[in-house]
Amino acid sequence: MLDVLIYGGGSVGLGIASCLLKSNASVTIVGRDNTVTCLKSRGLSRKGLFGHHHTEPSGFHCVSSLNDLNRSPFDYILICTKSGDSYPAAKDIFEHRPLWNESTHIVLFQNGWGNAEIFASFFPKDQVFNARVITGFSRPKLNEVMITVHADAIHIGSVFGADPSQTELLCDAIAGGGIPCEVSDDIVKDLWAKMLYNCALNPLGAILDVTYGKLAESDSTRMIMDHIIEEIFQILAASGYQTYWDKPGDFLNVFYSKLIPATAEHRSSTLQDIRAKKKTEIEALNGAVIELARTHQIDVPYNQSVFAMVKFIETMNR
Repeated sequence: MLDVLIYGGGSVGLGIASCLLKSNASVTIVGRDNTVTCLKSRGLSRKGLFGHHHTEPSGFHCVSSLNDLNRSPFDYILICTKSGDSYPAAKDIFEHRPLWNESTHIVLFQNGWGNAEIFASFFPKDQVFNARVITGFSRPKLNEVMITVHADAIHIGSVFGADPSQTELLCDAIAGGGIPCEVSDDIVKDLWAKMLYNCALNPLGAILDVTYGKLAESDSTRMIMDHIIEEIFQILAASGYQTYWDKPGDFLNVFYSKLIPATAEHRSSTLQDIRAKKKTEIEALNGAVIELARTHQIDVPYNQSVFAMVKFIETMNR
């Protein structure tokens, strides 16, 4: 039986947990105290796309601290925290050595760019993998996750060149539980494809408090998104990274004709964080673009503008 630790009991963590539980994996969830209390009393429910599934509290384990676990190493540790929590999460897991060994695979279910490098500063690079997720999750209740939109299968692979087939059992279990999931040999391309998508939609949707579909309806917001994407293509060329499209126009055709229509009713995770008065993941999205731009001395005024506005909103929330 697949033995999985899910570090982070938010909407993504609970969504992936529900799939693994449906596939009869052994699942342990690390979450906040109130989430753990609710899960232990009510179990875990998933609704929305891919159908309903409920697991009783006896069907899984949940704790609020790794200190509460005294057991053998896990097969997989899935990181489902916000990108801003990557360093403390990596440090916490590293310091609980009995929970992992050289056979444990760490898979990052996070937005943005740069998370893998943080984990690779604690763990061997061939144990660190990234998941590209273009599925929308929300959490109407502490123990309930709703799958709202789905644009493509989850892809899992290594940015460091490790053999991605090591994650095949995990992919099969997630797919068997409802959400399509595949091994990827091109995860860097996958992650930058998602960066193009997220950097254009997340901050602007949060600033204006609208769905993705609304952003595509206006010439004004399309112009801003077009320029954000064009700037990212400049960064890709300068940094030596690649994605699936050679030119901005090629991506924009897919962006407006396929990706946005598939997720038109979705409201960005950045907006959800702002409404909850939480820190957003903007540092790992447009912030990562700005850092690469600074390294290569490239101007990215549109990325800088939306980044600055989201940071202002964060400050006002605090």
